[in-house]
Amino acid sequence: MASGLRFIKTIRDLEITDKVVFLRLDLNVPMDGATITDENRIRQSLPTIQYALEKGAKLVMASHLGRPKGPGDTKYSLEPVANRLTELLGKEVILIEEPGSDAVSHLLLGLKKNQVILLENLRYDPGETANSDELAQKWASFADVYINDAFGASHRAHASIEALPKIMPQKGIGLLIEKEINMLDQLLENPKKPYLAVMGGSKVSDKIAVIEKLIDIVDGFIIGGAMAYTFLRAQGLGVGKSLVETDKLHYAREMIARIQARNKTLLLPVDHVVASDIKAARGEVTAGAAIEGDLMGVDIGPKTISQFRAAIMNSATVFWNGPMGVFENKAFAKGTFAIAEILAESNGIKIVGGGDSAAAAEISGFASKMTHISTGGGAALEYLQGDKLPGLEVLRNKPRG
Repeated sequence: MASGLRFIKTIRDLEITDKVVFLRLDLNVPMDGATITDENRIRQSLPTIQYALEKGAKLVMASHLGRPKGPGDTKYSLEPVANRLTELLGKEVILIEEPGSDAVSHLLLGLKKNQVILLENLRYDPGETANSDELAQKWASFADVYINDAFGASHRAHASIEALPKIMPQKGIGLLIEKEINMLDQLLENPKKPYLAVMGGSKVSDKIAVIEKLIDIVDGFIIGGAMAYTFLRAQGLGVGKSLVETDKLHYAREMIARIQARNKTLLLPVDHVVASDIKAARGEVTAGAAIEGDLMGVDIGPKTISQFRAAIMNSATVFWNGPMGVFENKAFAKGTFAIAEILAESNGIKIVGGGDSAAAAEISGFASKMTHISTGGGAALEYLQGDKLPGLEVLRNKPRG
């Protein structure tokens, strides 16, 4: 078992037959109106749901969705998710309109084998984000066992993540969290070498803690996306109108020196796709690493892609976090999708963490070729940088004495 799971029970360690299981899931899926645009998180939750049902548990499932303004905010209703779960499970999913209501206890009395309960968006109740003991007590009054399988929400100290398991004697994690931590621990404990971290996205400041944690573990870094322009400027190169965090230039210079002092690799873009605006319909490729005048970098160029390819293909473990450019604009998605394709072709362990890179892996069509795509963007990064996640810590049954 991964050391991150020490003293934590899994659903397999608990007696759940004929028991009421409060199952906290992460069904926070992207929506367009009432249409689910990516059901990956729903599918990743199915193994735990099916395991519990096969064991004869009575299920009360719970999740948040987005950031509703209150219970009347129907834009964030879990109804489309309940309908999709009904189809996927072949069972009736009963949606309880008020997450903190007493209706659950009455429903459980007559719950049939082909029925499961789903609480409406937990954030409809202000007690959820306030980590309310009162709300937790209400849920604990009908539940025998608590299972957290919401990795993507485990870095939040909310009522369904922390206050509830605090008062439940029988508690543990589901199969998805177990898989997530086992995979992420591979990046921290004895990873197969050479080990490469591919970092992208817009800000260096968002990644400092992860870089600090990985600098002594990895054999090299690839840095693309907008954060690369801060590093290039730190080396004295012109970057035009590209996004630069001027308050992080000193850190970037320092990090370059520290990587060199450790004889590790640091690959930065050697050419770029540039445009006058991120919404432009097309860009042009620079001759080298410098960007002239009032153009801005919006993607990595072809020479960079081939350099990055060689490094990735030569690695036994790759962690990818963050896009290589403005991939939301199809004209500037080539670099990001190229990384997904290169990873798909490589024979190493490839783990994708972070919302944008996970989305890019899905959209590119190469998701099935990854060893693991984390469902928890912020949670995965916080875990990798060594932060304690409230949703895991509350489940540790540390031996006394």
